[in-house]
Amino acid sequence: MTKRTIELRRKRAEWRPAATPPGARGEMFTRASTVRSTLAFLGQTAPEVVGDVLAALAPADHKLVRSAGDTDEIPYRIALAVWRAADGSIGQSDPTWIERSGAWAIEQSGMRLYSGLIKKPSPHDFLTQQISLFHLYYRPGDMVVVDQGPKRAVMRLVGFEPADTLFCRRLTGGWLAALRITGGKDVIAAHDRCTMEGDAFCEWELRWR
Repeated sequence: MTKRTIELRRKRAEWRPAATPPGARGEMFTRASTVRSTLAFLGQTAPEVVGDVLAALAPADHKLVRSAGDTDEIPYRIALAVWRAADGSIGQSDPTWIERSGAWAIEQSGMRLYSGLIKKPSPHDFLTQQISLFHLYYRPGDMVVVDQGPKRAVMRLVGFEPADTLFCRRLTGGWLAALRITGGKDVIAAHDRCTMEGDAFCEWELRWR
């Protein structure tokens, strides 16, 4: 076992679950870094909206975002509130902001926290690795390969409810960034099936050369 693998497993063990109140077994969670990377991206591209986005959060949620460590677990609904508030402010004037924020999150905070999982020799190595990058950002659920071939793969989201297409679009941007980092050229990430549009699964067809 390499030192890098040991370190990645140690980081995975550091996932500190938030206390889940009785009756909230179906609640979903994400890392605080998911929200912070969104705010950092907005701070660079649309700083005028950051105050309004934070003001949209309940005081307790705002406090949690400020106090939680990057790898601490927070309710997924907080990320949704941030994305929705930002989209309400700049969605019309900058319709691709959410995809670009997903790419930025991988390129910046993702590479800082999990470069060993992202920077693989090829897109295929990244997509088929044993340790799931999805597990390090969201709970419950997983992202699994359901079809693959030369220079392509179909990835399916299972066991996690996006609740908004903003999640799917952000993830699309993340796919593009990750596959480029791993050496993919002319990368395409097509979100062909979406539960928010009535499909049974969310799926992405990824292509590269």
